[in-house]
Amino acid sequence: MKTILAAVAALSLAGAARAEVVDQSPQGFQSRHVVTIAAPPEKVRVATLAPSGWWNSSHSWSGDARNLTIDLVTGCFCEKLKDGFARHMTLVYAGDGALRLSGALGPLQFTGASGHMAFNFKAGADPATTVLTVTYDVGGYAKGGLAEQWAKPVDGVIGEQVARLKTLIETGKPG
Repeated sequence: MKTILAAVAALSLAGAARAEVVDQSPQGFQSRHVVTIAAPPEKVRVATLAPSGWWNSSHSWSGDARNLTIDLVTGCFCEKLKDGFARHMTLVYAGDGALRLSGALGPLQFTGASGHMAFNFKAGADPATTVLTVTYDVGGYAKGGLAEQWAKPVDGVIGEQVARLKTLIETGKPG
């Protein structure tokens, strides 16, 4: 019975996200999330480029994730607002194996912080799977200390979005 329970526990953790604040100092921090998704890398990349399908609306300024887009031509990870728009980040690299964005998400825009976010898509041991690694390096100034005030909350929000992306790709619904 113990062997069966151990096997069930191990299977339930298979594909689970590994998340952590990897490094932090008063000047900044790095958040990293690694998850295995039951889909090939190109499918994961395409879904990542459509945040309106997986981003949580409660972490948008308009209150509606359907207003979020990543435009490959302009590089804008933008949100349409009632009276304008918000540029959350700028896409600075889009290749088969990675997307890289620059900028400060959400309330970090009210600080002297900036960041670099990378989505890396690597085929898993099973070629029908993808190991998605998302890192967000944030540096700069924030009253009270950038890492002290922001590392854990930002890591939590990024982790939630990565989990929603995985769920959307695997089930057709973000959560």
